Amino acid sequence: MEIGKVVGNVWATRKDEKLCGQKLLVVKLLKDKETYKDGFLVAADNAGAGNGDLVLITKGSAARESLEHKSVPVDATIIGVIDSLEVCDE
Repeated sequence: MEIGKVVGNVWATRKDEKLCGQKLLVVKLLKDKETYKDGFLVAADNAGAGNGDLVLITKGSAARESLEHKSVPVDATIIGVIDSLEVCDE
């Protein structure tokens, strides 16, 4: 799993029909406590996340396992919204 911050939404009128009904969100993944990795990730939302939320993301086959239908073609799924995050400094 990875931690990220929701920074936007994706709307696609043309897509695989198995994606219909899936909310797709744009996420920046955390690199460490205060910085983010380069680029963005699009993830299906299975937890009711919104803009600005810190979220738990699972990728690969585990991303499909958390969805109702295992045949949905996703590579990343938001599986939780983080209420608080505590990281001990090294």
